[in-house]
Amino acid sequence: MDTFTDPGTATALAAPFYTPPLLHAVHHFGPRTLDFSRQVALMAIVNRTPDSFYDGGATFALDAAVAASLGAVQAGADWVDIGGVPFSPGPAMSAREEGDRVVPVIAALSAASDVIISVDTFLPEVAARSIAAGAHVINDTTGLSNPEIASVVAESGAHLVITHSLAAPRTVYPRPHYDDVVTEVAAFLAHRVELALSLGVPAEKIIIDPGHDLNKNTLHTLEITRRFNEIAALGFPALAAVSNKDFIGETLDQPKYERLEGSLATGVICILGGARILRMHNVASASSAIRMTEAVLGWRAPAHLIHNMRDINEPGRPGRPSTAGTT
Repeated sequence: MDTFTDPGTATALAAPFYTPPLLHAVHHFGPRTLDFSRQVALMAIVNRTPDSFYDGGATFALDAAVAASLGAVQAGADWVDIGGVPFSPGPAMSAREEGDRVVPVIAALSAASDVIISVDTFLPEVAARSIAAGAHVINDTTGLSNPEIASVVAESGAHLVITHSLAAPRTVYPRPHYDDVVTEVAAFLAHRVELALSLGVPAEKIIIDPGHDLNKNTLHTLEITRRFNEIAALGFPALAAVSNKDFIGETLDQPKYERLEGSLATGVICILGGARILRMHNVASASSAIRMTEAVLGWRAPAHLIHNMRDINEPGRPGRPSTAGTT
């Protein structure tokens, strides 16, 4: 074959990979539209917390958080997820303080870019302020621990991410046990989706997340990754938040800053299992991994078609070494 296969006819080529039965493949986020039947969204992470899991507070200052958000867009992010409170156990934070952390970042990013913006919160008051400031998505990592947040989303027309977690917000959940973690997580998500629907959130505004590492040990999370197709089979776009997490560190015996390769491998495995959104810290590297996966699946054309396309191979593009004749 001498030319790129039309992505519209490439479904058969991708048959070895899981194609989730999406109830609604096309989703509208403000000015942006994503077709999850043929693309994967890259969600960048920006936390305005002094004790964030990955960067230890590097983006706590307002100007640093805004700069990191804009930098993520420049590096290839389709989406920026902004948080003001860690998931990890700790003291409760008032809705006012949390909102004062995230709302200025949302407002600045919304004014400067058309990127999809989500806020990581479980408080209805913060959700309402965030949406008013320009957020398109509420990312509730507590699985509707406060159902009122779904009502806020329903009234606004925003999207809602429903995540599996078992603990009350910011509390310890020691030694989590599951008889079959994937079956139980899928059942939890299905139940919470029904709750969101009953509170007025349209099906085309719902995204699900099995919650890698959230109230799960490493074996649980590896099982979810291996059987991600069972989560995606629920019919809603599935998010995989795998970046630099402890299950990667424990599996590979690596500290946080050495987990990039494991994060990328895990992310690609989830895509092949039906994930359509990846939440990642290392945006440029994740963008390359996602776009390459999309090309293999037949959804994206190569940027160039030069190698072995003519009688004599041409030298590499300016600034790049030639690969002519390599094996």
